[in-house]
Amino acid sequence: MTAAVATEAPVRSAPAGDPALIGVPTFIVGATALGLVLTGYVPAGAVGASIAIILPATGLGQLVAAVWAAALGQNAVAAVFGVFTGFWFSYAALVLGLIHGWFGISGDAAVATQGLFLIAWLVTIGLLTLATLRLPAAFTLLFALIDIALALVLYGTVSASTAATSAGGYVVFAFTAVGVYLFAGAMFAATGGRPLPLGRPVLN
Repeated sequence: MTAAVATEAPVRSAPAGDPALIGVPTFIVGATALGLVLTGYVPAGAVGASIAIILPATGLGQLVAAVWAAALGQNAVAAVFGVFTGFWFSYAALVLGLIHGWFGISGDAAVATQGLFLIAWLVTIGLLTLATLRLPAAFTLLFALIDIALALVLYGTVSASTAATSAGGYVVFAFTAVGVYLFAGAMFAATGGRPLPLGRPVLN
């Protein structure tokens, strides 16, 4: 009796996914639009001009990236994209709500409402910044610049300082540039090249 030798085909493992390939570019486009609004590219009365990008592209892109990261078990990445899903969707809701009077907020309370929004997100992203101190330095730089931008826009909003708001917009462009660098590195790695250096963590 001859023994049958079973041969098994080699099992191919699925390539590791990288949610940043969706999350980062959709973040970049929304941040660019926001920076243009803050620096006065559009008239002051056209604050909703960025919502056509932020709501269907950035907010949705962050959500897809967060779900993808969670499905891969990348908890920290999912947390980051989940937080920014909330930020961009809530920003869109704030702007549209104030423009159309959805929330019953009077004109006199509009500034305080925007201040509330900015303070809440400054606290949250400030905590996220502290949580990135064990990540490569590029991520800490990104979140620190976001904190600075939020603080400048908060000051500009509550004090009616267009100079501070505009300065916040230029800081938005600065953290957008960091996002471009992160995206370029992720794309290089995804296409078989070397990822770009991201710097040593602040905390080991």
